[in-house]
This record gives sequence, structure tokens and C-alpha cells, in this order.
Amino acid sequence: MTGDIPISTPPMGFRVIAREFLRDRVALGAFVILVLLIVGIFVGSLAIDLDKVMRVSLMDQYAPPSADFLLGTDSGGRDILGQLIVGARNSILIGIAVTILTSILGVLVGITAGFYGGVIDNILMRIVDFIMLLPTTMLIIVFVTIVKNYDVWSFILIMSAFYWVGQARLIRSKALSEGRRDYISASKTMGTPSLYIMFREIMPNLSSLIIVNVTLNFAANIGIETGLTYLGFGLPSSTPSLGTLVSYASSPDILENKTWVWLPASLLILTLMLSINYVGQALKRAADAKQRLG
Repeated sequence: MTGDIPISTPPMGFRVIAREFLRDRVALGAFVILVLLIVGIFVGSLAIDLDKVMRVSLMDQYAPPSADFLLGTDSGGRDILGQLIVGARNSILIGIAVTILTSILGVLVGITAGFYGGVIDNILMRIVDFIMLLPTTMLIIVFVTIVKNYDVWSFILIMSAFYWVGQARLIRSKALSEGRRDYISASKTMGTPSLYIMFREIMPNLSSLIIVNVTLNFAANIGIETGLTYLGFGLPSSTPSLGTLVSYASSPDILENKTWVWLPASLLILTLMLSINYVGQALKRAADAKQRLG
């Protein structure tokens, strides 16, 4: 009798994710650090008066850390701690927005090309190849320079226009092989709508690949934003950013004698990058385990 036999159900969903994080203490620690940082940054930014933080005070120029300025000040006497919190919030928001836009476009194009193949695949992949051949960084710099009333959202759209192609090609290669499996052929024979097959049958089986790419792209997009801002072609100068603070390190005197200006932002970027990558690897293992369990 089946009533006397204990039937174990495989862990699914959040239980699989929780199990993977409990097995990997490094990923669990990275997740806790990442959550604390993001919550602290966004909550802290709500209590900061941006106009006060960005107000120039030459009397406080390059003041070292003290009770008045916990992380010191920059060349304009502006509070480093306030800029760090607001700048981190801006960098994270840009990373999230660009990641969402590029992931949606990349997954949509990749699955469409892989599912249909033939002429549609050739057209979409030639567009992808053309964009990948372009000098992306130089084009972003050109657009940033010529766009009028340039702001954060302009920067997000400019970045998103170029950074979706890598994910589209990766998803397409996996979708091509997945689209030739027996269950897809059976669905087509039964007359299942193409959209249903693409996004309810193929895409769940690409979840581990999508998850790890989304997390890695999130970290990469934060790095790209800070890098472009470091070069002077990212966010406007009136908008705090981690890249703005790191750019102070280009001066030998500040690099050696005024480490409080650039070191906190550099350490925060490093911590964010490492935490996101460890969390992404744990999520990938959880997605793989969920697929194996059916």
C-alpha cells in the first residue's frame, strides 16, 4: 500500500535555491553582504540631501576623515560619504535598468532566431554581427557627446542599445539545439502556438544560462558605467557616481596621500562585483538542479 511508504517530493523553487546557498557558505555570505549593501545604500540615500552634498565649500577642501566628515571631502569640499551612498545608488540603478532592458531584448531575439532558424535566424544574426563589430565604447562616447539634455535615462538607453547582442547570440546557440529536441517536435505536431513553445517550453530549459548571464551582466554593467564615468563620458558631472570618485585616483598626489577620496568607492565596487558573481554562480547551480529534478 502506498499509504505505508513515505513518498519524498523533490525540492522545487525557492527550496532548491535555499539548499544551494546553505551548501555554499561563501555564496550565502555574499548574498547577505549584497542585500545589506543594497538596502543600506537605498535607505541611506533617502536621508541624504543631494543639494547639500554637492554644495562646494573650498574651506573644507580635501579635509581628512573626521567627526564632521566621516570619509573626508573631495577637491570641492563635498562630503565623500554622501557622494558614495548616492553614487552607489545611481550606479546600481543604472546596472539594474540596463540589465533588464538588454536581457529582455537579448532573450527575445535569441529565442526567436533559434526557434525559427532559416531566413529569420540569418537576418537577426547579421544584425547582431554588425552591432558586435562596431566600436561600442567609442560610439557610446559619441552619443553621450551629441545628445542634448543628456541625463541618466539617456545614458541607460544608449548603453542598452549596444550591450544586448552578446546575450542574444548565446541564447540563440542554446535555443537552436533545444528547438530540435523531441518534445519541441511533438508540440509543433500537436499545433501548439509558436509563442507558447518559445516562452513556456524552451525558455524554462534555458533558465540556468539566462540567470547566470543576467547576474554577470549586472556586475558588468555597473563596471561599464563606472568606467565610462571615470573617463568623463558617463553620468553628468552634477550626478554622483562611483566612477566619479574613483577618477580622483588619476592624480598621483591623491592616489598616495588622499586615499579617503577614492579608496571607499573602489572597495565598494570590488565588494559588489564579487558578491554578485558568487550569488550568480549559486543561482546557476540551483537552476541546473531544478532542471534535473524536472
